[in-house]
Amino acid sequence: MEQPTIDPMHQFLIHKIVELPSFTIGGLVVDMSITNSVASMLAGAVILVAFFALTARGQLVPNRAQAVAEAFYNIVDRILVSPIIGPGGKPYIPYLFTLFMVIMVLNLMGVVLALGNLGGLSLTFTVTSQLAVTATLAVLTFFSVFILGFIKHGPKFLGIFFPSGMGIFGAIAMAPIEMISYFVRPVTLAMRLFGNMLGGHVVMSLFGSFVVALGIVGLSGGLATLAFIPSALSFGMIVALTGLELVVAILQAFVFTALATVYLNEVVNFGHGH
Repeated sequence: MEQPTIDPMHQFLIHKIVELPSFTIGGLVVDMSITNSVASMLAGAVILVAFFALTARGQLVPNRAQAVAEAFYNIVDRILVSPIIGPGGKPYIPYLFTLFMVIMVLNLMGVVLALGNLGGLSLTFTVTSQLAVTATLAVLTFFSVFILGFIKHGPKFLGIFFPSGMGIFGAIAMAPIEMISYFVRPVTLAMRLFGNMLGGHVVMSLFGSFVVALGIVGLSGGLATLAFIPSALSFGMIVALTGLELVVAILQAFVFTALATVYLNEVVNFGHGH
C-alpha cells in the first residue's frame, strides 16, 4: 500500500486563491491577487470587527460577550500599560490593544486552521507563521516608538545610546553596542512570534502524519496491527499539542504587546524612572 508523503512545511506555502490584475509602480510590480495569506488576514479583520460590533455595548452591567471584551482590554490596560508606563501610557492603549487583539486572533485562527491541514484542506493557513507578517508588525511597532521618541524629546532622545555613569569615553565606546542592541529589537520581536507559531504547527503536522501513516500500516493486518498503538499515541499528542498551542497563541500575543509596552515606556518616561 502506498504510504502518504509527509510534508509538514506544505501548510506554510502561499498560493493564489483569486487571480487579479497586477500593476507597476516605479518599476516594482504589484500583484493584487488574493492569496491564502491575504484571505486569512481579511478573515481575521472581519472576525475582529464583528466581535467588537457585538460586544461594544457600553452597558453598566456587562453581558458575557462584553465581559470577555473588557477582560482583553484590562489585560493591556491594567496588567501592561498601568504598571509599566503609568498614567502617561493611556494615550497609547488603543494601539497596544489593537496589536494584542490582531496577533491573538491571527494566532488562534492558525491553531484552528492547523486542524484542517490534517484533513487535507488547502485553504488552511497560519498568517503569523510567515516572517514577512511578523516582521511588518515588529518594524511598524519599533519605528513608531522610535519616531515618537524624537517627536517628544528631540535630539535628546539619542541619549538612550549613551549609558550614564560611565564617563565620556566609556559612553562613546559603549554607544555602538547600545545602538546594535537597540536596533536588533524588531528582529527579536519578529523572530520570536514567527518561530513559536512555525515550530508548533510543524510538530502538530508531523504527529498528524504519524496518525495517518501508522494507521494505514495497521490496516495491513497481522503484526502490523500493532502500528495502531503508536498511531493512537500520536493522536493523543495532537490533542495535547492543540491545547498547548491555544495557550501559546495567547501568550505570544501578550509577550509581543508587553515588549512593545516596554519600548514605549522608554519614550514616555525618558530621562526618569517610573
